[in-house]
Amino acid sequence: MRELTYSEAINEAMKEEMRREPMVVTYGEDIAAIGGNFGVTKGLLDEFGAERVKDTPISEDAIVGLGLGAAMIGVRPVAEIMFSSFLGCCMEEILNQVSAIRYMSGGQVKVPLVVRTVNSLGRSGAAQHSGRTEAWVMHTPGIKIAIPSTPYDAKGLLKTAVRSDDPTMFFEHALLYYQVKGNVPDEEYTVPFGVADVKREGSDVTIVAYHMMVHKALEAAEILAEDGIDVEVVDPRTLVPLDVDTIVESVKKTNRVIVASEECERAGVCGEIAFRIIEEAFDYLDAPITRVAASNVPVPFSPPLEEQMMPKVDDLVEAARRIVY
Repeated sequence: MRELTYSEAINEAMKEEMRREPMVVTYGEDIAAIGGNFGVTKGLLDEFGAERVKDTPISEDAIVGLGLGAAMIGVRPVAEIMFSSFLGCCMEEILNQVSAIRYMSGGQVKVPLVVRTVNSLGRSGAAQHSGRTEAWVMHTPGIKIAIPSTPYDAKGLLKTAVRSDDPTMFFEHALLYYQVKGNVPDEEYTVPFGVADVKREGSDVTIVAYHMMVHKALEAAEILAEDGIDVEVVDPRTLVPLDVDTIVESVKKTNRVIVASEECERAGVCGEIAFRIIEEAFDYLDAPITRVAASNVPVPFSPPLEEQMMPKVDDLVEAARRIVY
């Protein structure tokens, strides 16, 4: 085991997959010459050359369109959209083309395309650079979604995504890149899609959380432990496919559940997970399902205002106390 940052784990996954498979290529805005906006692709150009690591124009539509075409002829592209807010610029490609072509061709044409992108709430990026758009894609059949919270999961899930014959949206988080470190094995490994991870076992209340909210949930669990409330934290790791079974088993054990996300509260991933719990485990609930998410407002530039609209550790603590006591 070695301790890597989230960023280093993603970088290592890319290098290993590009060494393993010559048809893996990567491109996006500033990913080659300067190693990416956050330094995640640093060193790839030096090792693999300009034929496999390319800077692109500032055109998300062109980036995804190029990836789609390349994937259809047997290349395994890993495209980067610098911020997930910018997925709106290429949503036609994702919604009507990337997601549908394998189905429309009766399986004759595969689209082994990975689109890496970054959620960045908490950096004072304002409304146009703080997107959390995973629910958009979750609503689009035909695309897998990975959304890792730890270096171990980030590396293993990215390797799985690159090897998949289906398109994958790979959501990273800007604050996780250098704030979070974790143990990563020296040996080869992958993390399967559709298998949640129980990050902390508990008996009183379940918190289902992903991305940055996993770490806030773990912090909240430590605070709540001082009150005698034992929290279980379940990280889905992938939203499509979603491991409903692991979530339901946790709820059956604790009988109470909070679903947490950084996305805005309305019509999002939290609502989908909550409804699946109602379908599968309603009779086990001793309290209403509670949702902790961001306010339904555009993200402000002002750091204090951004902090106000973001879901916080204190929100999770308050929600747990409310449904336990």
